[in-house]
Amino acid sequence: MNSQLQETLAQMKLAQDSGKISLFRFNVLSQLLKIPKGRITTYGQLAKSINCHSAQAIGQALKANPWAPLAPCHRVIKSDLSIGGFFGQRSGEQITKKQKLLQREGLSFNNQGKLIQTNAIYNFD
Repeated sequence: MNSQLQETLAQMKLAQDSGKISLFRFNVLSQLLKIPKGRITTYGQLAKSINCHSAQAIGQALKANPWAPLAPCHRVIKSDLSIGGFFGQRSGEQITKKQKLLQREGLSFNNQGKLIQTNAIYNFD
């Protein structure tokens, strides 16, 4: 893990220790730091990686990510490989921003809005 990511993790831990974020949100956000540039995961895979049984809970935890894009919530998509949400939105400007972030990392979506590079899916195992 590079020094910038280590600093981000330290900030997250301090926020969790001081009660600014829950342990659950800390666990979700810290897992994001493992996802390399140009790779994505799904809400469900992220949930499974922290022993959570709710992809929706993951989405809620990501909705207000103060460490974005260093904690890359834009790298989490739906299990059907569609874009999902971003900062609590499912359409509009935020989704366009998420798509552009992913495009800058070499990922693209087809006309049906599904990820083209299925080999880019990151597994936490």
